[in-house]
Amino acid sequence: MDQQKAHQSFEKWLAYEKLDADARSELEAIKNDETEIVSRFYGNLTFGTAGLRGVMAAGTARMNVYTVMQATQGLCHLIIGENACERGVAIAYDTRNNSRLFAECSARVLAANGIKAYLFDGPRPTPELSFALRHLGCIAGINITASHNTKEYNGYKAYWEDGAQLPPDHAETVSNAIEKVDIFTGVKTADLSEAIADGRVIMMGKEIDDVYLDNVYAVRMDPKGFKEAAKDMSIVYTPLHGAGWKLVPEMFDRMGFENISIVESQATPDGEFPTVKKPNPELADVFIPGIELAEKVGADLVIATDPDCDRVGVMSRGKDGKFGRISGNAMGALCLDYILTVMKEQGGIPKDAYAVKTIVSTELYSRICEANGVKLYNVLTGFKFIGEVIKKHELINYGTYIFGFEESYGYLKGTYARDKDAVCGSMVIAEMATYYRMKNMTLSDALDELFERYGYYAESTQSIDITGHDAAQKMARVTADLRDTPPAEICGSKVVGVGDYREGFIRDLITGREKPTGLPSSDVLRYQLENGDVVLVRPSGTEPKVKVYFLTSAENKAALAEKMAVCESEARRLTQQD
Repeated sequence: MDQQKAHQSFEKWLAYEKLDADARSELEAIKNDETEIVSRFYGNLTFGTAGLRGVMAAGTARMNVYTVMQATQGLCHLIIGENACERGVAIAYDTRNNSRLFAECSARVLAANGIKAYLFDGPRPTPELSFALRHLGCIAGINITASHNTKEYNGYKAYWEDGAQLPPDHAETVSNAIEKVDIFTGVKTADLSEAIADGRVIMMGKEIDDVYLDNVYAVRMDPKGFKEAAKDMSIVYTPLHGAGWKLVPEMFDRMGFENISIVESQATPDGEFPTVKKPNPELADVFIPGIELAEKVGADLVIATDPDCDRVGVMSRGKDGKFGRISGNAMGALCLDYILTVMKEQGGIPKDAYAVKTIVSTELYSRICEANGVKLYNVLTGFKFIGEVIKKHELINYGTYIFGFEESYGYLKGTYARDKDAVCGSMVIAEMATYYRMKNMTLSDALDELFERYGYYAESTQSIDITGHDAAQKMARVTADLRDTPPAEICGSKVVGVGDYREGFIRDLITGREKPTGLPSSDVLRYQLENGDVVLVRPSGTEPKVKVYFLTSAENKAALAEKMAVCESEARRLTQQD
């Protein structure tokens, strides 16, 4: 959209008589700010498979009640037929500012369109939405969250009847429908109180929590001696002001843990996230209050979940007595190895066992699967693709699902949901830590032992910021340039294989042989290096960033550290942002 169209859109908003007072005040304040007008009105927020995400403010390119209701009206076009309308849509939201408001607005639009809405009565974990819509037999789901972004952001995720986020074709249908909906006059809305009174909107609460926790609890491993050991296990937990504040402690209680210490300064749901710069459990600084509490109570483990409680991060005490972060990749490998180890202790691994990971996640996971006779599926980034593998196995009634994970701290054990689950992840991690404590080991010790068995692995994800309102075009240009001029070497090692997931092939550059990826088209490039390492490049689906993933291994820690040292500079060189 050019500047003239941005101004036309800006004037349209100001001219709308029913524009709320806050939005009008915002827009009046930027009347003479050309840059801000273009930034807010250059176009619409793009609705993709991850839904919408953006800064909360007035404007077509921002998250607000109008863009949220427009998106919901677009979703209504996907929900066709009396049966689908009666099955309804489940709606959840996190603890962010305006999340409840956006969720209620979504329910009002659904009700006005004759579609039943099930609305949670307070903030809930994202995976509980995935579970709830499956449990209730809903046709779709809506989740208001921006995951671990900073407080200025919010988002809108849409789910389909299987409990996973919308597949690409459905997302495209919704996106096309949104484009045809006038943001003001094209949206139907109902009064929320009236819709609740006449049953078009049904409130959900503890009754769903209980059955959800039943399903999570059912997938625990319960190793020999655990119940007694759990009583003495000391764990610190922080919800980072998010939606895990209630259900994660409840799960710990069910497991029999009696020494769970909650970080009080981060325990209250708060969309300002006052104790952290960014509520992301991948970042070490969010753990500072938790580590202080752990030192005070003598805990060896600190667990943190993000605002919508689908990602979980961990700090574990090492041999030197200090706390260190366990990466999402390392934790995925640890969890898989733990589950398989206990399975063997309890009778053996099923012959039809399978596990799933994303293509950007550690190859250590692959080694563990191979060593234990477990079939591994590599899928595109996004947990919906892990959900698709589970669905395919259910359709043919074959295969025992063991575990699925992605490197960005997302884990799922069990098939009750089709999204990553930090309630379940926290349960598995706490149980695993207790298991190793019975062996006088911490999780850090267990990871060292894993490396001794399989070799040393490390991964680095470099997120390169792309600025400007044309960021999407710039991001696409990065991978286009890499296709036009492929790198001959990366990190000093020759490129011997290329995978282009948009074009659907994997090519061996030594033999010239090609094979299909077997995956849906996606703008991802994969480089196999002569030294055995793998590098992947892809534009982010939710933020203006290009992500470069380095999956490396070595015979010892020193050699691994040497490889890791050049990742940032190589990422900038590959993306031409140096």
